[in-house]
Amino acid sequence: MKMLRNSQPLAVSLLLSVGLAFPGMAQDFRYQPQGQQIPPAACLTYHFPWEGGYTPCTDKSHEDWLKAVTQWRTERRIRIGYNAERYEAPAQMWTQSSFIQPQMMVHDRYFYDPATGRYTVDRYLDDLEKRYGGIDAVLVWATYPNMGIDDRNQQDMVRSMPGGVEGVRQMVADFHRRGVRVLFPIMMWDQGTRDPGMDWPLATANLMKDVDADGVNGDTQDGVPLAFSLAAEKVGHPLAFEPENGPSDEALAWNVLTWGQYKFQFAPTVDRYRWLEPRHQVNIQGRWNRDKTDDLQYAFFNGEGWESWENVWGIWNGITPRDAEATRRVAAMERGTAPFLVSQRWEPFYPMHIFGVFASRWPLEDQTIWTIVNRNEYDVHGQQMSVSVKQGMRYFDMYHGEELTPQQEGENVVLSFTTEAHGYGMILATPGAPSDAMRQLMSRMKEMTKTELPSFSHEWKTLPQQLVEIAPTQLASSEPKGMVKIPGGNFVFKVEGIEIEGSNDVGVDVQFPWEDAPRRFHEHPMQIKPFYMDKYSVTNAEFKEFLDATHYRPKDTQNFLKDWINGSYPAGWDKKPVTWVSLEDARAYAKWAGKRLPHEWEWQFAAQGTDGRVYPWGNAWNASAVPISDKGRTMRSPENVDAHPSGASPFGVMDLVGNVWQWTDEYVDEHTRASILRGGSYYQPQGSIWYFPQAYKNDNHGKLLLMAPGYDRSGALGFRCVKDAE
Repeated sequence: MKMLRNSQPLAVSLLLSVGLAFPGMAQDFRYQPQGQQIPPAACLTYHFPWEGGYTPCTDKSHEDWLKAVTQWRTERRIRIGYNAERYEAPAQMWTQSSFIQPQMMVHDRYFYDPATGRYTVDRYLDDLEKRYGGIDAVLVWATYPNMGIDDRNQQDMVRSMPGGVEGVRQMVADFHRRGVRVLFPIMMWDQGTRDPGMDWPLATANLMKDVDADGVNGDTQDGVPLAFSLAAEKVGHPLAFEPENGPSDEALAWNVLTWGQYKFQFAPTVDRYRWLEPRHQVNIQGRWNRDKTDDLQYAFFNGEGWESWENVWGIWNGITPRDAEATRRVAAMERGTAPFLVSQRWEPFYPMHIFGVFASRWPLEDQTIWTIVNRNEYDVHGQQMSVSVKQGMRYFDMYHGEELTPQQEGENVVLSFTTEAHGYGMILATPGAPSDAMRQLMSRMKEMTKTELPSFSHEWKTLPQQLVEIAPTQLASSEPKGMVKIPGGNFVFKVEGIEIEGSNDVGVDVQFPWEDAPRRFHEHPMQIKPFYMDKYSVTNAEFKEFLDATHYRPKDTQNFLKDWINGSYPAGWDKKPVTWVSLEDARAYAKWAGKRLPHEWEWQFAAQGTDGRVYPWGNAWNASAVPISDKGRTMRSPENVDAHPSGASPFGVMDLVGNVWQWTDEYVDEHTRASILRGGSYYQPQGSIWYFPQAYKNDNHGKLLLMAPGYDRSGALGFRCVKDAE
């Protein structure tokens, strides 16, 4: 093909010269979506002189923009052969009014009480109702970041929740009783743990049917494949699918929900999927944003939802009082006008009088509402919008719960009202008196808005953590059997958390007693008191001796000594470290033995000594000092605790690194419990960076989120004990 000087094919150049487009592109290029976001007309954003200057919007500029994006939508629907049947299916229609959806970690202390062994769904929901007006759906998260510590796959992690499948089903029923729909995640990246024994679509459909879930979130997915919808329908339990990232336009037909992970700017953008199909629900997700104003205003402008996610992998990013109150008001208005917000006649960027105030128009039969956001840093008052004169039409400020008095100007009436700085508004136009439902909504909003939004605090705070106390033991005057003397001394305790996400934000990792907030990197000079430490991790034989002596049986028996058979360990496993024991099981053993679990800094001092070495044996990795890593999908057993003598620490402590993780300290805040694990393990599932990472170096630690003993137990996690010395 003959080429021009700019290397553009001649035929393509000719096509462009007559206004044709590349296949897959709409014919009007001016407002092509940028990912999930359709840009506004340029006149809606202020431009400085050096940027070309600012030109105010006119009726024509709005008409041109609306015509262009409508043409794009019409053409896209034709190109993708759009099929809306799942949006009309009764099993999916709940999504269209599901506006507030948190991602809830199963480790949240408001959700489950390990002391009573009960799910506390009412407590969880009551807290959200009190703080920000409640939720419509919940994404129940049991997998990452703990998944990969052993070979339990994503579904095994759900089955490990208290009560197993039947317990989870009852928990889902508790949410349903409160009118809340329930989703669980799927991870396409989970290809390194246990093979489910069938294809993932069918495995997912079966489990979701068993627990009576309503939907599935596709973690890291740019669209959940159609095979998952078909599998759910085949087993007679249709599901709503919600990918984290943007699906193809064609996949909108079976992904009836999505997250919105937006780039925010002053003038809001139109959600691509909502524009293609207004019945499609989007929950804007900005997990690390501390100020939720952008999330909430973009959601309200688009008539869509928000992912009210606060417990982010055990890191608390709480909603401020102002954002909580804004959520309460936005949610109340959206829930009360949900039938309008799926209007096929949605008109974004309805012309407003004041710069920085943006509105969407939502007609429904002979009524209309407008959702309005003020992106300015100041309140706006007075004349804000004009509408065509229509005999008998009445106008109501839904946000303030009062009727407006329109002022006629020619063929239009002008509506005057107040919108708070970074605030919200809603206008209803209705012939005659509003319905009972609308009057009730106005009454609620009038009561809410008696207190101005800016009067609520917008200060963000992290949650303080506390170290759970470990009671000292009786002082040992001589070396107990099987233990090694750690003489103590001056020690610079330097360690960092290996969490995959969170950067070095305040709230990540843990808060040691000498720190004022949790953080990833820690350094503190200490005086370590002398103590004795088990030379090896506690073995199966030693734990069996404890069971025989005490007849110990935990209240939560799920996964307890999972690899034992008929009350005893397999033949030849006597010297292997005991695993599938919870923190509570380890503490019970230690108490029986007259010992305790180590503080993390004691574990590290025993492994590192005073020379700051990288590994217990020195500064260079020594493969002979640890077991060969297991990268298979089904774990083999750990190795004997005395199998690698070259791994000894400066004090002669063995098997510290690379065989099984070891329990140490527990930390707690208002919402999360977590334990610090040391030493790493031999198990390394492959295929993803999202599996629980290893911490082989002396200055690294793992953080395991805790829920319940049965869920917390792991085939790659054991323990060793210490005893205080004279």
